[in-house]
Amino acid sequence: MTRVLVVEDDPQLVRALVINMQARAYEVDTAPDGTTALGLAAERRPDVILLDLGLPDMDGVEVIRDVRRWARFPIIVLSARRGSQEMIVALDAGADDYITKPFSMDELLARLRAAVRRTGSAPHLGEREAVTTADFTVDLVARKAVRGDRDVRLTPTEWHLLEFLISNPGRLITQRQLLEEVWGLTYSNKTNYLRVYMAQLRRKLESDPSHPRYLITEPGMGYRFEP
Repeated sequence: MTRVLVVEDDPQLVRALVINMQARAYEVDTAPDGTTALGLAAERRPDVILLDLGLPDMDGVEVIRDVRRWARFPIIVLSARRGSQEMIVALDAGADDYITKPFSMDELLARLRAAVRRTGSAPHLGEREAVTTADFTVDLVARKAVRGDRDVRLTPTEWHLLEFLISNPGRLITQRQLLEEVWGLTYSNKTNYLRVYMAQLRRKLESDPSHPRYLITEPGMGYRFEP
């Protein structure tokens, strides 16, 4: 059973989320502030976190950064902050999705299901179990990346994006293809998501992120993995 941690200080919204998720057989824990959320995340190990950014004791971005130091489970931001910069900061900190308030419960549940699918997605490379470059190795069975002698921490969304690209070495993957594969049909025009996540992957894997060797941008078209 999928366990969800709801981090939100609005009691009415928390109640609505709990009722709707429990009705669909999710296990739900709740936290009204960031400190409680971090404790529950470490103790309960949820499959997904739904996180408000405007918490009473700390900014939600701090919660994202703290969790990302030790865990990869998906984090979906629920926020009244509508500016693109706020979204980029949250995604850059390690969030997997960003939903602005108010939102429909059907949309939220669809995003939740997509996040769970991304976490459990299987490798696409058939018999190939690993991809090795001069700078890093991606182990598709263990679902981890190694750069030098250190493991690279990737969020589920970062992993899904990387996995799809390396599944098609040398092939141009359009922005639309990547968005629909990783985030779903409703994200086909969210190109800013790709910019943020490709920048994240390059910082984590490329020796010179500003001049990438492996994760190549084809301006106005898409991206490709060059082995």
